[in-house]
Amino acid sequence: MASVTSLTASVHQRLADALSAALPEAGSADPLLRRSDRADFQANGILALAKKAKANPRELATQVVAQVESGDVIKDIEVSGPGFLNVTITDRAITENLAARYEDGARLGVPVADHPGTTVIDYAQPNVAKEMHVGHLRSAVIGDAVVQLLEFTGETVVRRHHIGDWGTQFGMLIQYLIEHPHELDHKDGAVSGEEAMSNLNRLYKAARTVFDSDAEFKTRARRRVVDLQAGEPETLAMWQKFVDESKIYFYSVFDKLDMEISDADVVGESGYNDMLDETCRLLEESGVAVRSDGALCVFFDDVKGPDGNPVPLIVRKSDGGYGYAATDLSAIRDRVFNLKATSLIYVVDARQSLHFKMVFETARRAGWLNDDVKAHQLAFGTVLGKDGKPFKTREGETVRLVDLLDEAVERASAVVREKALDLSEAEITERGAQVGIGAVKYADLSTSANRDYKFDLDQMVSLNGDTSVYLQYAYARIQSILRKAGEVRPAAHPELELAGAERALGLHIDAFAEVVAEAATEYAPHKLAAYLYQLASLYTTFYDKCPVLKAETPQQVENRLFLCDVTARTLHQGMALLGIRTPERL
Repeated sequence: MASVTSLTASVHQRLADALSAALPEAGSADPLLRRSDRADFQANGILALAKKAKANPRELATQVVAQVESGDVIKDIEVSGPGFLNVTITDRAITENLAARYEDGARLGVPVADHPGTTVIDYAQPNVAKEMHVGHLRSAVIGDAVVQLLEFTGETVVRRHHIGDWGTQFGMLIQYLIEHPHELDHKDGAVSGEEAMSNLNRLYKAARTVFDSDAEFKTRARRRVVDLQAGEPETLAMWQKFVDESKIYFYSVFDKLDMEISDADVVGESGYNDMLDETCRLLEESGVAVRSDGALCVFFDDVKGPDGNPVPLIVRKSDGGYGYAATDLSAIRDRVFNLKATSLIYVVDARQSLHFKMVFETARRAGWLNDDVKAHQLAFGTVLGKDGKPFKTREGETVRLVDLLDEAVERASAVVREKALDLSEAEITERGAQVGIGAVKYADLSTSANRDYKFDLDQMVSLNGDTSVYLQYAYARIQSILRKAGEVRPAAHPELELAGAERALGLHIDAFAEVVAEAATEYAPHKLAAYLYQLASLYTTFYDKCPVLKAETPQQVENRLFLCDVTARTLHQGMALLGIRTPERL
């Protein structure tokens, strides 16, 4: 598991050393290196340094060039314009660097962080006894990708699905189930997720009808809320039935999304009930929270309502009930002091930003968050329809997540069936699921989380453009070439000259580790998605311009097969970090 020094890092170091030698008073100066279309890299840092040192930038650039060691990595370096440096890499360095990544197996030279911490990530938060809808999609997909990225870079990650499993609506549901005790029974053994949700929907509607029409039932239901909060055994047992039935459904949806979830990851609102009283006591004793009109509140100078008056975070209501704030603050205490978290990430709709801003600031005032333990809301935008409005059904209803995923798989299966001449029906079904779910995930992840995006299935399952299908097809095409190569195996030949398309592809693959590190550090899967799309595009150019199996010499065939294989491995690993499968055949 050896990390591989990237060509960018190698060139950066050489230029930094040359800068220090040419201008010792600058200390360890940054050459500001970036990829360029005029050469392999361009360094822009000399202009600012020359200005600071009152030197002529072109003269300083010329002095730096004289100090640069060239040969093994740098082939050519020239001064351009007012003092830019254009750097060209040797073909040998590109191939040897790729070979080192290739030898590193699945890690592809991506280093593990020196001092990893523990991140608790709160994502995919469905509600018990309620359908998951399109609004749950982004939290689940973005959260899962961030989990994969952080774990791959060495972070210890604790998943938390903060499900809505508490509240006054359970009084109505539990009371109805007590009076109709067999409504959630499973007569024929195992039940599917769809059946579980159907059971819950049917029961919810029946309970609501009675609640709205029968005053005595309404009174009994409200008493049942008190019993639930007091932990009365029969009430808790019925509540658990709702949780268990909902989990059958949740897990079936997560399975469709190709996401792993375990019981240990699911800690709902109820998991913090025993902490609520102490959380309030600690906040009040420390002076962070004060009583206002009987409620326990935290006030902020910069949070005001339309009338200009301060809007408080209400931790405990005047009637003694607890709101979301008490639960969220208790969860922070648990995650910091019991789980020893150094980072807390909340993948939550941007519309809840004010709530989390106040919760985090309250936790900071209480000393639960500080410079060593940070909390971050990874806020996401809204899923829109093709018309640019929030995504609804024709009837104006919220779109069920299951329906969305099933339609994506159906559309993708049609695309696979049209293209696949040698796949069995079972294989088409399997590929259809991988392509359809991948399409939905990629459309979400290729957009910066805080932006809204349009849900357009026709575009998502297209073979053209920035789609996961385009990436999956590139991967499958490479696997086809490797199969056709038969006994000829991929092998790096650093002695060979590279064509322009080979160089561009090789230099892009070299950036994989840096992009993964950046995407993980910034919780930004869209940066990895953009990198992978460009990788597939560069591979397509290479495929069009550089014959692989019909290359001029046996060594060139092996080297181009090697370029194909290292591209495929990078696509495969990159897509896996986004939670997307790469089928061997399409």
